[in-house]
Amino acid sequence: MLSQTAEYALRAVVVLAGDPTASWTAQAISAKTQVPYDYLMKVLQPLTRAGLVTAQRGRNGGFSLAIPPEQVNVLEVITAVDPLKRIKYCPLNLKAHATTLCPLHRKLDDALRYVEEAFASTTLAEILSDPSPIRPLCEKGETLCHVQAAN
Repeated sequence: MLSQTAEYALRAVVVLAGDPTASWTAQAISAKTQVPYDYLMKVLQPLTRAGLVTAQRGRNGGFSLAIPPEQVNVLEVITAVDPLKRIKYCPLNLKAHATTLCPLHRKLDDALRYVEEAFASTTLAEILSDPSPIRPLCEKGETLCHVQAAN
């Protein structure tokens, strides 16, 4: 359902949200998220343009979350890189369906709406504070689950 780009973007922002005061190098984010470096750089660009991530060049530069994790929801991240495509018109361009979706496409769009609502109501902070013993992007048993930030 989600594109690889959206998945990679979510991995990257979860890492940044894990230590929102740190500045992470692209290499560190790539290693932590297992996202190929070149692909990660392409994913970070729209996240930066959307104002979700900040980028600082230079020796002590890197990437950081621009907004507190409590204020960033999953839908915002996905929308920044590859928005969900709701069904507004008949994908078959049938004249009989010009103003109203058929039951099939209406149900599909309803499901997409539910997904949007779930993503919009889930913040990065909620993901990171989940009580599950399994942590995002961590191997089982890892006690310290952070790659060294840029600073």
